[in-house]
Amino acid sequence: MPARSIGPKGQVVIPKRMREALGLNPGVEVIFELREKEVVIKKPEVSGSYADYFMTTSAPKLKKWINLKELIAEEVDERVSLH
Repeated sequence: MPARSIGPKGQVVIPKRMREALGLNPGVEVIFELREKEVVIKKPEVSGSYADYFMTTSAPKLKKWINLKELIAEEVDERVSLH
């Protein structure tokens, strides 16, 4: 089992092999769970529609919420008007 050091900001790098196995790419949300003397890191379970899940998440650098339904509707309208 690979060991890692905790950095000055409390950060720990998850080994690449483990990130790839779990599909933990940059920006993926994870959940931390404390189990007695262990810390468990896991991906959240998506309940309901995957599209609805994405519509309720936001990137930390966004200045405002984005309505994906409106964005998709605008894109469809624009593509239809081109034909």
